Amino acid sequence: MIGGLPPGVVPPHAEAPKNIRRWAVRIEYDGRGFVGWQRQATGLVSVQSVLEAAATRLTGGRPVSSITAGRTDSGVHATGQVAHLDFPDDIPLSSSAVRDALNYHMKPHRVAILIARPVLPTWSARFSAVRRSYRYRILNRPARPTLDEGRVWHVRQPLDVELMQKAAQCLLGRHDFTTFRASACQARSPVRTLDRLDIHREGDEIVLVTEARAFLHHQVRNMTGTLKMVGEGSWSVERVAQALAACDRRAGGPTAPSEGLYLTGVGYNEDPFIK
Repeated sequence: MIGGLPPGVVPPHAEAPKNIRRWAVRIEYDGRGFVGWQRQATGLVSVQSVLEAAATRLTGGRPVSSITAGRTDSGVHATGQVAHLDFPDDIPLSSSAVRDALNYHMKPHRVAILIARPVLPTWSARFSAVRRSYRYRILNRPARPTLDEGRVWHVRQPLDVELMQKAAQCLLGRHDFTTFRASACQARSPVRTLDRLDIHREGDEIVLVTEARAFLHHQVRNMTGTLKMVGEGSWSVERVAQALAACDRRAGGPTAPSEGLYLTGVGYNEDPFIK
């Protein structure tokens, strides 16, 4: 998470690394089978470890480090994750070579580079980001999922989408989101500005779409779990506003499971993927 920095500003202590060529990559992955984005000391499989191992194959064994825009949890998926990689500058690389070589070396893991672009060495996938977008999928039907098992939250009882959308409106704007923050969240401040929170139905599926410059740990999943309580009639619309004002995690609803959550995009003032 980003705390205390204006949009698009790299920390003042950050200096351009020497003798490297920085590449921005947009990534898609299935969160099943990963312990999340971040490399773990235990050696468990993470998206970062798979990506960096593949990059190291391109350099003949020289280590390649990466920084991501969003450190997704175990089981969370991505259709538009962004990271940057620092390759030694003596290795000739093209956008297609970076994409295709990384994808080859990351097999058989369910992760792929969609696009790769060279960027300035001061550009940061994390600190240059000004917007992050998430989607949460709820399969709302009696029958369990088959094709989408592990990729949606299955809720059997009917949910009232109109009530959920109404309750969501009180969460928009700048607030102290302590009620929707994981107890292990390491962000320095619980204050965030929620720019978008839309809920709609697509057949048997209820989709929650949200955007902000940055989110707290578990914020989207905690908001989703709370709004589900409204949709099933366990909570009133007014109770969501009361929970937000309480600034107490115990006042909020349950944490929605990780498998329904997708990081769908990261926005930049100067988007390296748009030419």
